[in-house]
Amino acid sequence: MGNQWDNFLHNLGRWQGSFAQFSPEGEALSETPTLLLLEGLENDERARLTLQRFAPGARPGADEPVSELVREYRSFGRDILFFDDGAFSQGTIQLGPFSEFGAEFGFVDENRRLRLVELFAPEGHLKNLTLIRESRAGSEAVESPPLKLEQLLGTWEGTAQTLYPDWRSADVMQTRLVLEAIAPSQVRQTLSFTVGLQNGQIESIASIEGDRLHFEGGSRPTSVLLLPGGASATFPVKVERRQSFFIEAGWLVRPNYRQRLIRRYSDRGEWESLTLVGERKIDI
Repeated sequence: MGNQWDNFLHNLGRWQGSFAQFSPEGEALSETPTLLLLEGLENDERARLTLQRFAPGARPGADEPVSELVREYRSFGRDILFFDDGAFSQGTIQLGPFSEFGAEFGFVDENRRLRLVELFAPEGHLKNLTLIRESRAGSEAVESPPLKLEQLLGTWEGTAQTLYPDWRSADVMQTRLVLEAIAPSQVRQTLSFTVGLQNGQIESIASIEGDRLHFEGGSRPTSVLLLPGGASATFPVKVERRQSFFIEAGWLVRPNYRQRLIRRYSDRGEWESLTLVGERKIDI
């Protein structure tokens, strides 16, 4: 496992894309063209972020931005963790009773990046989603198509790596996820995992409503939204203290390869861990 700063450096580059906002039901609300420059300074010992936002329909890099944000970094706080390939998540460390709660998830694949921000209102319900699809300026990277349930049906095998905010050693497990249609409006998800010599399995059933799945079983009802760019957002119907929960973002990088980032919180509302799952679709 590389150190956090070296892992962050995978994100350096000139990234052209957009910030698209969605309602909790998946309705597109707005889209803002953007140009993000992440550059290393002093032999990559320091980094500068320059984010330009443009008017709708403008051409980033050609037209004038309507706003610009500049920040510099030498290190990062305890609210963010990076994986070896540059994937990361940054967000709330402690769920509070009267404040907004949220997290950003980021994936990197050569000349493409995908980021997703899930923001919750103080009462605990999802407020909105911001989907950020980016490609390296000057590249010919092609965006993934909108995610559809049919693309996810089947068997996925992979590896899950878990990092912890207290810097303890990472955990690794093997995973197998089966998603199958069991009725015209229902799917069953079966997650199997192996840690050392220990095996486990979790099964759940979801109802289908367009591009949204509802998992009602268990103590924490959960929704999954299928989004443009191969993205997905997974979140509880309501986040609240005294009940553990997780929030997740996924990216179908290629038709047979998917990544998921999972941010878990304890029943005290404390951020516990960040997991990156890389899984490949297999033929049975």
